[in-house]
Amino acid sequence: MDFGISQATLDLARAAWGATIPASDIQRAFTSPASATQGLIAYDLEAPSKKLYPLLTPLRNKIARRADGYSIQSNWEVVNGINITNLDIGVSERNRGGVINQSTARYMAAFVECGLETYATWKADLASKNYEDVKALAQIQLLQSCMIQEEFLDLGGMATIPMGQTPTPTVTDAGAALGTLLHSQAYYVGCVALNLKGYQQLAGWNMGITGQSMSLTTALVQQITRANADGSSDTYGAGVAIPSAACGTVTTGTQSSSADTHAINATVTPLNGAVGYAWYMGTSAATAALVAVTTTGSVTITSLPAAGAQLFSALAATDYSCNSLVYDGMLTQLYKAGSGATINTLANGAKLTSNGYGGITEFDTVFTNMFNLYRTGPDEIYVNIQQLMDINALVISGGGAPLFRFNLDGNNPGNIDAGIVVGSILNPATNRKVQILVHPNMPPGTIMFWSNSVPYPLNDIGSLVLKHLRRDYYAIEWPFTKRSYDYGVYFDGVLKNYFPPAFAIVNNITQGH
Repeated sequence: MDFGISQATLDLARAAWGATIPASDIQRAFTSPASATQGLIAYDLEAPSKKLYPLLTPLRNKIARRADGYSIQSNWEVVNGINITNLDIGVSERNRGGVINQSTARYMAAFVECGLETYATWKADLASKNYEDVKALAQIQLLQSCMIQEEFLDLGGMATIPMGQTPTPTVTDAGAALGTLLHSQAYYVGCVALNLKGYQQLAGWNMGITGQSMSLTTALVQQITRANADGSSDTYGAGVAIPSAACGTVTTGTQSSSADTHAINATVTPLNGAVGYAWYMGTSAATAALVAVTTTGSVTITSLPAAGAQLFSALAATDYSCNSLVYDGMLTQLYKAGSGATINTLANGAKLTSNGYGGITEFDTVFTNMFNLYRTGPDEIYVNIQQLMDINALVISGGGAPLFRFNLDGNNPGNIDAGIVVGSILNPATNRKVQILVHPNMPPGTIMFWSNSVPYPLNDIGSLVLKHLRRDYYAIEWPFTKRSYDYGVYFDGVLKNYFPPAFAIVNNITQGH
């Protein structure tokens, strides 16, 4: 059969079959690629993604919720006294007894709407196919974000009680060889008080981000303008009081040597509602810049501010402590004038102290006051980890040597598990244990005492603190206006504290023991 192949073609084919083909022309084997972006290689991505962020909401989890609210505000009446003139009970023959009088008070709190939004684009949904459902993830993390922010409001929201103006600092020379400030130099110090929101700007915690710490290079924001999902915007206070009217001044002492250096001390009268203070210092009022943030009304400044730090002169003389879009949290409600809550504000520089028999003197003051005035006492104490460590040291070292506990492993008696933590403290007024708990948002220097119930019969109160809602959490999947899935999570309500005298605060606590 003739296929039309010439003898010359066959000769060329035989020559090619017998020739050696260079390795550079044809790769005859596969080897492991040198990197993840070369060669034929699979991508071993473990599904689903790992969610590693703090979701700590102890108050929100325990506060009762009731969704029967209506109108524009929640109102309630309190009978806070019977037989207020303390009439005697004895009566004479044929006569009737004295007539008692009661005292009442009416309270109200406006309902507010709270919520956040997020989205997942169509392209993101397709890109994550067979790995993770980004639409479901967007919604669950939106709900979690709302819970974190709700916890923050439950503790420190400030809507109706502005802090006012920060007092002018008193500044003194701390002495030579204590810092790096020059001698014979005038220094100017300004201060601005911060509520929980203001302090959070610089400290940062429990915001769904790990690894945060205090920043002195971040400019303190007094007012926030937030862009909303629908193109609108809202403007509200960022938790910052009116700055001090003027800078306190001091001139460091004259020394015989130019090598002598100084530090300066500055103090302000603690401001009601403040949990922190931002301090500004410079060699003139015009150059004073952010140099320190404290949780008490005192500071020792050892060096000049960092280059580029926010200037004190950049702050407006306006009270931006309140956010009218939220509700008052527990701290704000307790600080409110006439609340009846026990507020124990320590003097600047004062620390917690041992009472000498396993307790804390400042706690005893709270216990005594709550019992003497209202015949009640707290069930829980919420602290920052800093205060818990101070309490541990005071209780153990303050006459508490017998409290040490050592756990021995019978199989390995050479190992000792050392250490102890104070989980509760005895209230001597009620002879009840009060649990000590770390709250993720409680700033150093502030401690809150919490009661779960009032020990009065027939008070008809199921819970002392109530989240009264016109509508509890609800989700919205918005209609398409662009190629994305848009979600919102909201709730509408207010935080009600029926009996603030059952709560207390110890604040302006200096670290240490």
